[in-house]
Amino acid sequence: MYRVFSGMRPTGRLHLGHMAGALTNWVALQEENECYYSIVDWHALMSDYADPSKLRGNTMEVLLDWLAVGLDPEKCAIFVQSHVKEHIELHMALSMIMPLGWLERNPTYKEQILNLQNKDLSTYGFLGYPVLMASDILVYKANQVPVGEDQSAHLELSREIARRFNHFYGNGGEIFPEPAIMLTPNPKIPGTDGRKMSKSYGNSLDIADEIPVLDKKIRTMMTDPARERRTDKGEPGKCPVWDLHRFFNPDAEQKAELADGCRTAGIGCIDCKKALMVHVTEHMAPIHERRKRFESKMGDLDDILSAGAKKAQECAGRTMSEVYEVLGMLAPNAGRQ
Repeated sequence: MYRVFSGMRPTGRLHLGHMAGALTNWVALQEENECYYSIVDWHALMSDYADPSKLRGNTMEVLLDWLAVGLDPEKCAIFVQSHVKEHIELHMALSMIMPLGWLERNPTYKEQILNLQNKDLSTYGFLGYPVLMASDILVYKANQVPVGEDQSAHLELSREIARRFNHFYGNGGEIFPEPAIMLTPNPKIPGTDGRKMSKSYGNSLDIADEIPVLDKKIRTMMTDPARERRTDKGEPGKCPVWDLHRFFNPDAEQKAELADGCRTAGIGCIDCKKALMVHVTEHMAPIHERRKRFESKMGDLDDILSAGAKKAQECAGRTMSEVYEVLGMLAPNAGRQ
């Protein structure tokens, strides 16, 4: 059994890319591991601090999507980051030892500064977000963090911060285990225009989209550009719809037939999309049913978050007792038994 932590920023409803790339794996991990899954609302303010009006609503949308795809509050702790104050306490402690150069050299920081020029990101919060991310992980002494390949650099910085803290305060021992990178399969789920799926591109297939909405979006989805006419031959590997077949369609024989039909122009793109929708419907219908069930009992959502925060705080509180001890600080009694 591993202790696992992961989180998502509440920026609105999640899409099928989130489900395929992260949530499906989270659901599997909760069966045999001690898992802490956090809606990281402090991180949402990192770039959207000027307008937090949607933060509460977005937080609940993320929670509904998590529960819909199968995260079970009986099997894992589901909570909001700001509800567990130890995240911020450890963030402060780690900030004291964080070299400024490490943050300024962060490749993601440089990339985002260039790409998000419509926002003022010249803030400490944006520069220092890797420290908060490290505190999210280390406060639970998580030894496994599921990430995609593109996020491995972020986790490596958390490992370096753990090593630095241990060097200063470990007295030859280890306060924080270095969290291991649990690289997870990251199926390619493109948007309707063939680009990376993103709400900002307006090309997303949302988890909450009803079947008729998904059907309409998929019917208009971009396919292999070579198939301009029904009689044109195509290549499934160049078709965004085929990426959805890879994730949703478990029928290997049917996929082989569809691939051959595409390459020989034996079928049209509409036929391929109709076959896909059968599997999308089978997969998504129970997810939509669960989402509606939780939507009808909004009071239960508060209970889920409260219970998750309590479980998370018990673990995080033990860590902070140790941190206060090695820092030579007088720890508060409440919650530090």
